[in-house]
Amino acid sequence: MAITSSAKKAIRSSARKHVFNLRRRKALADTTKLLTKALAAKDVATAEKLLAGTYKAIDKAKKRGVIKSNTADRKKSRLALAIKKAKG
Repeated sequence: MAITSSAKKAIRSSARKHVFNLRRRKALADTTKLLTKALAAKDVATAEKLLAGTYKAIDKAKKRGVIKSNTADRKKSRLALAIKKAKG
């Protein structure tokens, strides 16, 4: 249990940041899932439309530190490759 006032404030701050990070992670997962479902249904046009939103969610998660830079780049690369394969 925190004793000093600064430690108590750090706990409050951490709890707020945790909520934001969970929200960012959920947005990332939701958009990625929508895109993969569209690809699974062979709906390439919809998947291409969703790609920009998914990139945005990945970049925001990267910026906030929810995911690391290489992880973000890998996710974006794999999604783009999946769309390319679905087209051809």
